[in-house]
Amino acid sequence: MRRPAPGLIHHADRGSQYCSADYQAELRKHGILISRTGKGNCYDNAMVETLFKTLKSELVWRTMFETRQDAEQAIGRTIDGFYTPVRRHSALDFTSPAQFEKMAAN
Repeated sequence: MRRPAPGLIHHADRGSQYCSADYQAELRKHGILISRTGKGNCYDNAMVETLFKTLKSELVWRTMFETRQDAEQAIGRTIDGFYTPVRRHSALDFTSPAQFEKMAAN
């Protein structure tokens, strides 16, 4: 896990995994603040919703996975190998999240 600066906010929807006590305890253990969207309001967390849309349209809907584990691994590889280090984002002035984070650290 990265060592984020104090005040990092984890934005999520109201999915059961994000509401679980264990998940929330892990975030708190690392000093991460928790923020969830309002019930039924995807606009509260537009950046995460955009990530989900991109993952679905560029990977999930185009792939027939044999198992749930195959899907989880493919999604992880996509986020860690492409979405974060390579894919440019308009909200970050068309830099990748990895580039943006590196520039912010300097």
